[in-house]
Order: sequence, then C-alpha cells, then structure tokens
Amino acid sequence: MDIRILKYFLAVAQEESITRAAEVLHTSQPNLSRQLTELEEGVGRKLFERGSRKITLTEEGMFLRKRAKEIVELLERTEADLSLFNEATSGVIHIGAAETHAMRLLADAILSLRKAHPQIQYDIFSGSTIEVTEQLNKGLLDFGVLVAPVDLQKYDYLKFPINDIFGVMIRKDSPLAKLNSICPDDIKNQPVLCSRQQLDGNVLSGWLGDDSKNLNIVSTFNLITTPAMMVEAGLGLAFTFDKLVNTTGDSNLCFRPLEPRVETELYLVWKKYQMFTKPAKVFLEEVQRSIF
Repeated sequence: MDIRILKYFLAVAQEESITRAAEVLHTSQPNLSRQLTELEEGVGRKLFERGSRKITLTEEGMFLRKRAKEIVELLERTEADLSLFNEATSGVIHIGAAETHAMRLLADAILSLRKAHPQIQYDIFSGSTIEVTEQLNKGLLDFGVLVAPVDLQKYDYLKFPINDIFGVMIRKDSPLAKLNSICPDDIKNQPVLCSRQQLDGNVLSGWLGDDSKNLNIVSTFNLITTPAMMVEAGLGLAFTFDKLVNTTGDSNLCFRPLEPRVETELYLVWKKYQMFTKPAKVFLEEVQRSIF
C-alpha cells in the first residue's frame, strides 16, 4: 500500500469531496478518482459512499483512516528523526503522560536539560495509561509516564521515587469536606465521577469491596480538568489523584484521601530494544541523573 495513496485517501476523507481534495493535493480530479478506485480494488473493500453532495466513509473506510493516519504520522516522524539522528542538540522528543504529579519532576528535568540543549522540543500527549500505552506500542511515542496498574513486560522502565495518592475531590462546602479522609461508607448514595481507567483497572473495587457494584456513577472521564468543573458546579464528587487540580487558596474544591489509604506506583517507560534518537538519549540520561 503506497504511502502517497494513503495521503490521497486521507485528504478525501478530510474534505469529503474529490474536487476539493484534488485542489488541496494539486492533482487532477480524474487522477485522484482513479487512485481511489485502485485503492478499493487493492484492499477488496468499499471505502467510500459517494453521494450527490459529499463523500462519506464506510465502516471499512473509517478503520483505514485511523490506521492510515498512524502510518503516515509514523513515517513522517521517522524521516524527521533520521534527518536529525546525529544531532544531539535538536529534534523532538515525544512523551505520553497519564495524569500524575510525577510530571512536575519530569518538568524539572526538562528545564535543566534546556539549559544545555535549548533547541530540543517536547511533544506531550496527555491521556490515560491505557491511551498512552496504545500510542507507545504503535511507536508514536518515545517515552510514557504511566500510573499503576500497568503491564511492564513490554517495556524498560524507571520507577519514580514518589507515589500517587488516591482520593476524592469535593466542594469545600460539602459535608464530606469536614472529614480528614473518606471511607467507603461515606460515599454511599453519593453521585460520583470516575475515570474509565479506575473502573477498568479495578482501582476502586479493591477499596470499595462489594459496594463497588452499587456505586452511583453519574459520569466517566479520562482527564480530570473538565470533571473538576463539574464537581465545582455541584454535580458530585470525583475520584482522582492528589495535586492534579488546584485546591488551595480561593478554590472552591478540596481533596480528601481514601481510608484505607490507596497509593499507586508511577513509571517512566519505553519500548524494549528501542533505538533512541540522540535527543531522546540525552533526555533519558538527564532524567536518570536528576530524578532517579
């Protein structure tokens, strides 16, 4: 499957029109139509529904668009990395980060590294541990910052010298704010917001026990910023890690740890046998020196 044809396919999927896509690609409409037909014949699947006003993707087409974007992005990154392979002072380091205050330690290491190598840039992908590992496994990231539980068999890794403390974020005027910590009985019948990773990873079920089946979940999420606004609006309480949202000063929110205490380990990981670019190698050396 030719990379050029994949770019043609993505342009048509984006523009929803062969005419507009041909203009963007600086090619003729007949040529683009022929290339798309050959692509469909080559994969043996219908990729487009051709309407009178616009072109839409079939289910197979949507699958190919996702994979094609990954393939094109990986190729472009590889070409960029190769062009800078012998340059220790420039290039882009791609880091995926789950929500954790360990990123402050990483930020300190990056700040220190910038003094010696100011031309190195950092592309940060934010998501859950599940989302970060997915990008890491596809080769789209150099490093991942992951929150346990996580399967480390595929990776080399460093364990951060700190853990994340799990708890609930609530309004300061909530009756629960008067407590020093939160027990399972305290949240019975309370509306809660919970991340999908917490549910999928059984983070909460171990603490709640049998009560996890009766949890009054009003919303799930993957990043805490928007749920924090919803908690502030009075929608409920949110399970989260400490120090991700400002709960000091004039904030209407506060954080209370769970009882029994729940802590999770944090890791900086990269794929085993990974061949680092020079900037990535310099970055890892700085992180090892300053954090670990």
